[in-house]
Amino acid sequence: MSRVVTFGEIMLRLSPQGFLRFSQANNFDAVYGGGESNVAVSLANYGVDVDFVTRLPKNDIGECAMMEMRKRGVGVDKIVWGGDRLGIYFLETGAVSRGSKVVYDRANSAMAEIQSGMVDWEEVFKGADWFHWTGITPAISQSSADVCLEAVKAASKLGLTISTDLNYRQKLWKYCDTAHREKIMTELTSYCDIILGNEEDAEKHFGIHPEGLDVHKHGHEVKAEAFLSVCDQMLKKFPRAKKVITTLRGSISASHNTWAGVLYDGKKMYETRQYQITDIVDRVGGGDSFMGGLIYGLLKYPEDDQNALDFAVAASCLKHTIKGDANLVTVDEVEKLMGGDASGRVAR
Repeated sequence: MSRVVTFGEIMLRLSPQGFLRFSQANNFDAVYGGGESNVAVSLANYGVDVDFVTRLPKNDIGECAMMEMRKRGVGVDKIVWGGDRLGIYFLETGAVSRGSKVVYDRANSAMAEIQSGMVDWEEVFKGADWFHWTGITPAISQSSADVCLEAVKAASKLGLTISTDLNYRQKLWKYCDTAHREKIMTELTSYCDIILGNEEDAEKHFGIHPEGLDVHKHGHEVKAEAFLSVCDQMLKKFPRAKKVITTLRGSISASHNTWAGVLYDGKKMYETRQYQITDIVDRVGGGDSFMGGLIYGLLKYPEDDQNALDFAVAASCLKHTIKGDANLVTVDEVEKLMGGDASGRVAR
């Protein structure tokens, strides 16, 4: 199996217990997570050789974040050390008609203050076949965007497959205006072979809209066909890209979502079955678990996009049952759900 490198920020996640609101909390559950680190954990669980690159403060909290990756089987020897603090985010878990809330506390984090030249990308990419980044990383700061650009240029030069999850985060893009954000994301995405993003990502980053349908108004009735025009426009804008993928999440409530996926290769649109995810335990990291499953699926089934997509959707469906940021499931568990066994019976 190939070697994968991911790059981004890992944070300390603090959440009130259960479904308590922030105002009710007397203590917080602590876990570590972030978009690219979550993808790395998924891949490590599937047996893929994967390294996570980030910048961490050389203190006890930074060490804890590093150890969380190490214990999940993720390579950590490419991590850069420096800065004063680890980024934090607070999560209030929603239920039924009350949505979840996220409050960021990541300004001036070690990763936000990373600078060009701190990472030796040619050394990082030795022996690697795949590089993954997300739209969260360039949203953190201009210098983080600059380092991300260094990474995709080096990966491209060395012939790696490059993937992105566009991941638009309104609360993070504060340091530049819309035109500059689009310029940053357009340049970075132009190096990508595999692009994951929903209709909001395409609209906010590139001004691309689905033709003939406002998908925002259709809730759980979203149809795959609505995204065909988005996929077409994305492939025209980014001619290097070989595949454009989107997840189809229908939010019936905070506790009940529908979940499916679509992959378009410029000729054929692949679509998965729709899962009914009821009594959601934790939906944060759902998209990351999809991306981790997709990378694994494309590596394992290089000639079978349908199987790769089915694996990604089943993997991310299971993530909604797991507390925390990362998807802690095995290949066997994912393939069992792919095969139609959603019984949840005790394995004895």
